[in-house]
Amino acid sequence: MNFQIPDVMPALPEIFILSMACIILVTDLFLNKTNRGATYMLSQATLVIAVLITVASFSTSPMLTFSDTFVRDGIGDVLKIAIYTATFTVFLYARDYLKDRGLFKGEFYVLGLFAVLGMMILISAHNFLTIYLGLELLSLSLYALVAMHRDSAIASEAAMKYFVLGAIASGMLLYGMSMIYGVTGSLDLATISQQAAQLSDKLVLVFGIVFLLIGIAFKLGAVPFHMWVPDVYHGAPTAVTLFIGSAPKLAAFAMLMRLLIDGLGSVIAQWQDILILLILMSLAVGNIVAIAQVNIKRMLAYSTISHIGFLMLGVVTGTQAGVSASMFYTIAYTLMSLGSFGMIILLSRKGFEAEKLEDFKGLNERSPWYAFLMLVLMFSMAGVPPFLGFWAKLSVLQEVVAVDMVWLAVASVVFSIIGAFYYLRVIKIMYFDKPEATEPVGCSRDMSVLISLNAIFVLMIGLFPDSLLSLCLKVVSAS
Repeated sequence: MNFQIPDVMPALPEIFILSMACIILVTDLFLNKTNRGATYMLSQATLVIAVLITVASFSTSPMLTFSDTFVRDGIGDVLKIAIYTATFTVFLYARDYLKDRGLFKGEFYVLGLFAVLGMMILISAHNFLTIYLGLELLSLSLYALVAMHRDSAIASEAAMKYFVLGAIASGMLLYGMSMIYGVTGSLDLATISQQAAQLSDKLVLVFGIVFLLIGIAFKLGAVPFHMWVPDVYHGAPTAVTLFIGSAPKLAAFAMLMRLLIDGLGSVIAQWQDILILLILMSLAVGNIVAIAQVNIKRMLAYSTISHIGFLMLGVVTGTQAGVSASMFYTIAYTLMSLGSFGMIILLSRKGFEAEKLEDFKGLNERSPWYAFLMLVLMFSMAGVPPFLGFWAKLSVLQEVVAVDMVWLAVASVVFSIIGAFYYLRVIKIMYFDKPEATEPVGCSRDMSVLISLNAIFVLMIGLFPDSLLSLCLKVVSAS
């Protein structure tokens, strides 16, 4: 068989990110250890150029390469642009925070870029091997980032727990993939979909799907495989929590869509009920346990678990409209999460972490503008109209109702109403409690501008959601 050189153009953004991550890694070795400004600027420039490369070659038509293991399509391009933007925002928010704590190191940016590369590979995966490759590259980078603050016992404990549970999840996922490969004879997602539909005895396939879903649920942080989420969010430096809580959620959605819709969409009856159970448990546990939290990072961790439930609602329908609604929800959640964790970083200062709810007391008296930004983000998270979160939840609920799962939509709304309590509590603390701190709220000009744009963007998309909704539907329909 003659070897043919694959077309590398569809993977140009990935090749560029990989090349720059390696260049930055080597360059950082020769820089002044006390000044990592050049590493920061190179990393930000890499993300900006990656956006330009992806936009320049944007296409809604799927392109396969590397022996059909890699696909470049509209869904992937939109999600990748969202990841570049989210990571750029994370790097900017985190800069002063890292400087104040002696963590402003090249490792943060290099590992961040390798995590971005893992997310990109995961998003464009068209084969079980490519999915696993992207997932492990992302996971290993995140394990190292969580453990970056070596002097912190709580960070080391969180990293160890994350690593051990992540390894178990990877094993489960790999075992499920091997069983599905055994009965379908292929690792290609399209071929698996065709072969799975033709199986007369689906017993082994169902076992494979169960293990696959356990692995996915671990990686997503869905109940009952959520135990690592609050500990990692709480234990990791807030700059790392900001990263984990935003961009990887876009890759998690892509993994869910590639595996369940592209790979196993033809046997939806075999996995739909299990996914519904995961959704209901995530919504219940996430929203109810969050009420008891006094640490805002842990509160947002349980909030993430409940949002994962909503994220899966669109996918469980198995329809293109449902997948596009989930995609819209994921992008919306990423924007809201960036702003929320960004506000925690903004209120933190050298020697002080604004991790407790009481640290937000009287924020309106100290800075009415930042209190307003947090209000916008919390209302949006709670799903209050006309904020972005409302349209995100409405879009997935409409698709659930469209496939006659009205009871599931009603249950989701009930849990969402319960969850509104802890978001509104943050607003009450900011506007009606007396401040305990008297220091003025201050940060660098570029962070102040970006976090303001972040919250205003959430508000504006909430007022005009049609453009993003239609873009999501367009790219999903074309794939």
